Amino acid sequence: MDTIIFDVDDTLYDQAASFKNTCKKMIDVSFTDEELNNFYIISRKYSDALFDDQVAGKLTVQEMHIRRIKDACTEIGIEMTEQQAIDFQEAYVAEQRQIALFDEVMELMDILIANNKQVAVLTNGAEGHQSMKIKQLRLDRWISKENMFISSGIGHAKPSKEAFEVLEHKLGLDKNRTVYIGDSFANDIVGAKQAGWHAVWMNHRKRDMPEGTVKPDKVVYSARELLDLFSDELLCNDAIVN
Repeated sequence: MDTIIFDVDDTLYDQAASFKNTCKKMIDVSFTDEELNNFYIISRKYSDALFDDQVAGKLTVQEMHIRRIKDACTEIGIEMTEQQAIDFQEAYVAEQRQIALFDEVMELMDILIANNKQVAVLTNGAEGHQSMKIKQLRLDRWISKENMFISSGIGHAKPSKEAFEVLEHKLGLDKNRTVYIGDSFANDIVGAKQAGWHAVWMNHRKRDMPEGTVKPDKVVYSARELLDLFSDELLCNDAIVN
């Protein structure tokens, strides 16, 4: 692969940690670890669905933030007021200011740059919020500002083919030599494959593979497996496409 493009949330860092810490601070319920893991997955389901409505102009950003946690709470039998949802979001943002890359991702970035690979980011979300996370993760150590793409900034969101085409034009990509890495099957894997790119599913939440014709080229279940995959790819040049 000549170009490796990453999603950000829950791909480069553990997004669940921020969510779990916020739940412990803001929701007066004693969760088990398993319950928190399940609650996080439920919250992501609503977050992804409501993000599409927000992009379509059906919801404001604040309405999306309120709905996604309230709807997730409702599914597990917890009542949450609108003000509590707003307070939860504020606390969640504060937690996200403490995020850090997986150790293996830092090692992977060093290896990719040392091997003259083009590296970029394509992430969904509001430009200011995602830029804050990119800054906190210090991705500029490896990726230039020109190679960081945020959906609200480019006018298209994953999984739309147009979002991926923006990068093709801006970076002069060869689809056959480009791989996208992300945790969301619907947004990242479906989006990349319909654009004609290779795709690696960062499935560290161990979700079931959705039925259908779209399949990732590779599936990894941890940041360590992701690092190992690309180390192998650099050695044999076919670990992803075969």
